[in-house]
Amino acid sequence: MAPLGLAGASSYHELCCYGAGIAGNIFAFVLFVSPLPTFRRIVRNGSTEQFSAMPYIYSLLNCLICVWYALPVVSYGVALVATVNTIGAAFQLAYTAVFIAYADAKKRLKVSMLLLGVFCAFGLIVYVSMAMFDHKPRQIFVGYLSVASLICMFASPLSSINLVIKTKSVEYMPFYLSLSMSLMSASFFAYGVLLDDFFIYIPNGIGTVLGVIQLLLYAYFRKGSRDEATRPLLVTHT
Repeated sequence: MAPLGLAGASSYHELCCYGAGIAGNIFAFVLFVSPLPTFRRIVRNGSTEQFSAMPYIYSLLNCLICVWYALPVVSYGVALVATVNTIGAAFQLAYTAVFIAYADAKKRLKVSMLLLGVFCAFGLIVYVSMAMFDHKPRQIFVGYLSVASLICMFASPLSSINLVIKTKSVEYMPFYLSLSMSLMSASFFAYGVLLDDFFIYIPNGIGTVLGVIQLLLYAYFRKGSRDEATRPLLVTHT
């Protein structure tokens, strides 16, 4: 009976891991599509106006690093991290391409050079991790890079939090995006804990805390707001 009990516990653990990873993928997809209204506006007006491409450039690098971490050549058993970040990288690359297409000449050159820099940086990371490290040290090296990148990404809404406190308005902190970010972070935090993967649960734990702070601020200040903004969270910062 003991082996059956152990098998049942193992199956339940795997099911929980899978469920948390799938939930994280779903909530991340909501975040990935959130800038679509911004890019519809860019296409409609034929101009990038005052929007910045930096959030998409940085998010692309973050996704590429996380995809590399999740591949078997670096880590085992974290396929759902690879799927979500592959999809994310495709979205960020598409957004950046649209931005380049509709930007003026000066912005187009700048963003193109930044995009080239992202691919060069990622190529360097891949080369160094493969040439200088065996499998376990490679996982640690790429893992710490992914942690640093994710923490910076999760910390990017701090400017929104500061603006909310200053203006006592949640106009520039859309509720559903904050909720999606919180749920995504919480899902991948659970996924990392269940897999006992430090490099997944630490940054997503921090992301969960920051997401909860945003939701609490929204609950506190929402009465002072006239209406909820529809501008995507990643439009002007990261």
